[in-house]
Amino acid sequence: MKVGVIGASGYVGGELLRLLSTHPKVEVNMITSRQRAGELVHRVHPSLKGFIDLSFSNLDTEKLSNKCDLVFTSLPHGKSSSIVKDLYDRGMRIIDLSADFRLKDPDDYVKWYGWEHPFPEMLSLSVYGVPEFNREKIKGSRLVSCPGCMAVTSLISIRPLIEKDLIDTDHIIVDSKIGSSGAGASENAGTHHAMRYGVIRPYKPAKHRHTAEIEQELETVTKSPIKVSMSPHAVNIVRGILTTNHIFMKQEVAELELWKIYRAAYSAEPFVRLIRDKKGLYKFPDPKFLIGSNFCDIGFDIDEDNKRIVALSASDNLMKGAAGSAIQNMNVMFGFNEVDGLRFTPITPV
Repeated sequence: MKVGVIGASGYVGGELLRLLSTHPKVEVNMITSRQRAGELVHRVHPSLKGFIDLSFSNLDTEKLSNKCDLVFTSLPHGKSSSIVKDLYDRGMRIIDLSADFRLKDPDDYVKWYGWEHPFPEMLSLSVYGVPEFNREKIKGSRLVSCPGCMAVTSLISIRPLIEKDLIDTDHIIVDSKIGSSGAGASENAGTHHAMRYGVIRPYKPAKHRHTAEIEQELETVTKSPIKVSMSPHAVNIVRGILTTNHIFMKQEVAELELWKIYRAAYSAEPFVRLIRDKKGLYKFPDPKFLIGSNFCDIGFDIDEDNKRIVALSASDNLMKGAAGSAIQNMNVMFGFNEVDGLRFTPITPV
């Protein structure tokens, strides 16, 4: 199958190319970058030397539609919508890694992103790309919108508890720590080494955009409003997310029952692992042991005194939080083995 990648010069674009270059069912035959047009890929992504011999080209949707069976769009929020619309109208299948088609209510784009969606009629055509929740819808879709990195990491640990109606849906607290690659490849004053190294920096303590995704997707289960309070922090790692979700029980839930709930939800899922060990250093999910992989590790502890479940989840923000999810969605869309191009161990140590 022939694929193209739009916006391939960034961190996520580089991860897409890394995964696609060894995928058994895929040939990459067009890679675009406005800023890097004409340059060989390995000059921007040195690790791909010998794997991809193409140069970046300027965006040409007509060429893409003629040369590709599927196009990935890896562009900043607000920049994908018109390109996706053009490709969709040409009959293409698209996996979009921006936020431009994640939300279903056009008003949410005004509230969370500060702009009116130019193609609100297309929001209902997009499928939210989490195979663990929407596998059957993804199979028949022409447009899949990959989730936000912190959103998907949090959702995987919370949703099974929502499905069992165990928790107070008015008070869900999501506390996320994310590595520097989550800010993208473009530099600013806060990303220089002297300013970025050694930090634990809250950067959007309230009203973070991923809140909208978490509420939206949990409400597909409850069919009623859910309130999520989310606070992300930038921390001193390059890749990885650790999310601590504070969830308050309606009634007491025993440890064994939680084990059963999570196992029932994810025992057949190839990229979700339950981590909760009573011995050793590695008792709970830790992003250090997920780097380079598409796994999301989940775990939990119980605070009986306060009727609180601490639901923990970890992932690599460039993988399960972006490029890995995109490849997993592609595999589902085209009927490939879902683990093709993704079934390898994380890199340790890093």
